[in-house]
Amino acid sequence: MSAPIFEAPIHALVRGVPDAYVHCLRPESAAPDVALAREQHARYVAALVDAGVEVVRLDADEAHPDCCFVEDTAVILGGRGLLTRPGAPSRRGECPAIAAALAARCDLQAMREPAVLDGGDVLRAGSLLFVGLSGRTDEAGARELAGVAARDGLEVRTVPVVGGLHLKSAVTLVDAGTLVLHAGALDAAPFLAAGLDVLRVDEPAGGNVLALGRRVLVSAAAPATGRLLAARGLDVVTVDVSEFHKGDGALTCLSLRVPAAGRWCA
Repeated sequence: MSAPIFEAPIHALVRGVPDAYVHCLRPESAAPDVALAREQHARYVAALVDAGVEVVRLDADEAHPDCCFVEDTAVILGGRGLLTRPGAPSRRGECPAIAAALAARCDLQAMREPAVLDGGDVLRAGSLLFVGLSGRTDEAGARELAGVAARDGLEVRTVPVVGGLHLKSAVTLVDAGTLVLHAGALDAAPFLAAGLDVLRVDEPAGGNVLALGRRVLVSAAAPATGRLLAARGLDVVTVDVSEFHKGDGALTCLSLRVPAAGRWCA
C-alpha cells in the first residue's frame, strides 16, 4: 500500500463565536473583543474557502465560551477519528455537537474516562503523531489515541510541553516534511530525530501556522515568519487572529480538518 499523500483538507468544521467568548479560558490578558473576534473568524473562514476547502459551519454555543476552538474536541485520521475528552472540564460539553457533525464523515471513537486529551496537542507528520503532554493532555490520553491510530498504521510519540497551552501553540506543520517552531518554547530533538526539518522562528505566534497544501495561513502577529515561508516558495496568506490569541488560541485551533480518502492534512 502506498503512503498517504499530504494535501489540503476537503472539509473543515468551524463553530461560531458566542457572546460568552468574553469569558473564555485564557491567561492573564485583556478580555477579547467579541465583535472583532467574529469579524476575524469570518475572514479566517473565507481564507479556508478561498483555499478550496468546503467549510461546515456550526452555530455558537453560549453555554461554552471556548466552543470556537473546535480542534480540541476531536482528532481526525482520515476515515477514523477520536472524540476527545478535553482537559478543561468546562469544555467537555462541546463534544456531542462535534460528534453529530462528524458522524457522516468519519468513524469516531469516544475517549474513555479518566483520560484527557486536547486536539491542539496532536501534530501529525506522515505516519507519526506527536502528542504533547501538557496541562490539557495526559499519558492516558496519548495511549487512547495510540490505540485508534494503530489501526491505520500510525505511531504516537509523546513530547513534553513545559510552557504554553498546547504542543501546537509552539510547533506546526509547514509541509509534509517541515515544521515551524517557536525558538526556545520546545525541544526540537524529537522532531529532528524523526527526520523532519525544523524552522525556528522568534515570534511566538509564528509557531502556529495552518498548512493547506502549498498555501499556509500565518498570523498577522508573525510577519517575519510569513516572509520566511514565502521565501521558501509557499503561498502565504496573512490572517489577523488577535482576539483568538487573547483566548490562548491560534490558527489551527479554529477548525477541524478532514482529509480526502488516502490523504492526510495538517
